[in-house]
Amino acid sequence: MSQTETARLIPNTLTIAGMDPSGGAGILADVKAMSALGAYACAVVAALTAQNTQAVTDISPVNPPFVRAQIDTLFADVLIHATKIGMLGQTGVIEVVADRLGHFKPEHIVLDPVMVAKSGDLLLEQKAVGALREQLLPLATIITPNLPEAGVLLEMRSVETVREMRRVAERLRNLMTHGGHRWVLVKGGHLPGNDTIDILHDGDQMIELPGHRIPTRNTHGTGCTLSSALTALLPQTESVPIATKMAKDYLIQAILHADSLHVGHGHGPVHHFHKLWAGKPLQ
Repeated sequence: MSQTETARLIPNTLTIAGMDPSGGAGILADVKAMSALGAYACAVVAALTAQNTQAVTDISPVNPPFVRAQIDTLFADVLIHATKIGMLGQTGVIEVVADRLGHFKPEHIVLDPVMVAKSGDLLLEQKAVGALREQLLPLATIITPNLPEAGVLLEMRSVETVREMRRVAERLRNLMTHGGHRWVLVKGGHLPGNDTIDILHDGDQMIELPGHRIPTRNTHGTGCTLSSALTALLPQTESVPIATKMAKDYLIQAILHADSLHVGHGHGPVHHFHKLWAGKPLQ
């Protein structure tokens, strides 16, 4: 099926990630973002967490053979146009996901290297970082690390300037497959100050996406939301840069409308359905 023909369809998208019961991050947030942007969302549960807007209190891994069974069963029946990879938690799950996506070869793979929750709790075993770097990066169409995650992937400190971000983007791109269109989106939300510039790089183009910090504490799940938005938009747009700009615009609006939700007492979620629920009265 050509890219033009695919764009005319409602794409089937998949998130392989962890479960956040509060719905602000993980597969529940992914499904919301994908649905809001016109995709039919499927989900494979790769990890379980007990968390709310304030903390992660427990993590329960999912048996890797069961993750394999979920993926195989889904792909046997559903044509998946784009896949997002989020929290996997452990080496065994990373190996299974890499093996099965390498077998099924979805056209678009978005890798969000989830390592730490907004609360600061670890979501990826330290010993699993090498497996993620060596087995999943080569499969990805685009990877979306924030600055601390980029530092972990490159075994260096987290960078603090846009100039350093450009070098990091180049180094991360060199870890990916050299053939085809592969991209790195280094997110600047952890930059000091009010600017939150992102860097998009494919080994040739170096695109700066400007942004400004929004005064709200309700930013739970921003990384999940952006990568899921990208997953929904890649099959519906002509290029990664276009999809990335649209995904960032969607996230900005979701953050701007986050304070209209009242979920928990910590870092509340962004508003995935800000456009659909505009003007909706409270009951």
